[in-house]
Amino acid sequence: MEKLAQMSLFLKINIKFILPILLFLSFATIYYVGSFSKIPFGDCVGFVFLVEKGEYITTATLNSHFLYINTAILLKEILNINAIEANRLLVIFSASITISLIYTSVFNLTKKITSSIVAAIVFGFSFTFWKNAEIVEVYTYNSAWISIFFLCLIKTFTSTERKYIIEAGIFLGISFWLHMQNILLIPAFLLFLYYFRSEKKQVYFSLFFLLFFFSLLFIVNYSQGLPLMSPLSSNQNSWVEDSFKKSFPQYLFDFLKSLIYLAYNFSIFIFFGIIGIIKLYKANGKMFYIFFVASVCVYGFSTFYAVTDNYVFFLPFNIIFALSIGYGLFHTPYPFLRKASWICLFIPFLYYFVLQLTLIAPQGENFNHFKSYKGGLPYYLLPWMNNNVGILEFTIDKKKAPETISWMIISTEEYINVLKEKGYTTEQIKNF
Repeated sequence: MEKLAQMSLFLKINIKFILPILLFLSFATIYYVGSFSKIPFGDCVGFVFLVEKGEYITTATLNSHFLYINTAILLKEILNINAIEANRLLVIFSASITISLIYTSVFNLTKKITSSIVAAIVFGFSFTFWKNAEIVEVYTYNSAWISIFFLCLIKTFTSTERKYIIEAGIFLGISFWLHMQNILLIPAFLLFLYYFRSEKKQVYFSLFFLLFFFSLLFIVNYSQGLPLMSPLSSNQNSWVEDSFKKSFPQYLFDFLKSLIYLAYNFSIFIFFGIIGIIKLYKANGKMFYIFFVASVCVYGFSTFYAVTDNYVFFLPFNIIFALSIGYGLFHTPYPFLRKASWICLFIPFLYYFVLQLTLIAPQGENFNHFKSYKGGLPYYLLPWMNNNVGILEFTIDKKKAPETISWMIISTEEYINVLKEKGYTTEQIKNF
């Protein structure tokens, strides 16, 4: 009995450390089970191809994703695994870390386990994040870095430690080497420094590290013969310029589409998110305005950015909204809703229900047929990707798509040639 009592006391004292680990392991398992069986369509094959080549990226442009590619190559070499598994490991590991970080952030705000767990689960099951945890993409790795940055902001408010001011600048600065979209968080960061301007030493160091990592992007590129503004420009497309050329109806449609994204990611938990926003405004105006500025910049950019897959750019905002859900759940005036929040465990069934409902409609059936070459509606409405259609097999069999995907095929053919040079047969490659 004494040993049981000691064990119970140990668990009670260390539960806040144990739960993030359990969340990490749980979601790592979920994401691994649902992970792609074959390299999916989209940018996935481009990432795998670069990692397979094993040539470290030395420049940081909008399209190079310097930190992601080099980390994946490093994992491939250290663990002696192929490029596909190196990418899978990096994506799933960083996704699971992000879930634990969201739990930790909400716990720092509320000191309540239930609110923290539910917020982590809701975000972990949110469509956009879950989808990106099942394919080869940069966004879960980026989410991990951004989550650390947000945690530093929160801990600056909730603790007496001022080292988090410096760490916020370091982590945000490093994140620029992963995805340049993160510069949208600079206004919120500067507001954060302004609020803590009395901590002059920490503020100066934080700003120094942010400017150091940001400036280094331009120095590294320029020293290798690239244009000075290459970290902020692309020679492939004019997405930013095109974003300002839309008509008013197009902007309105973009905004309505963004609300649909929000609803599909968070469903009924939007209610708790709104409560969290209101409560944070009343309880801590400074923290509210920092996250509000970050949300407006990211949400506004993502809504009107002229790319077909703009839903992925909402992820930093989605992280903030998940934190708001946890905060709102803690402050909800209706206790029975807090108890009912465990319905979050059934979120996966929502996606399956929406899929079946959409397939009933003639428009859904037509869309399913049109996109059948890469998996149809399930590819768009279900986050898990196991047993998916692979682009390598599609390319080798010389299948045709009803829309232009030549930019994918070019990378795919290059990757196939590399694999053949390494001794893989055509039939083996089809299974990749």
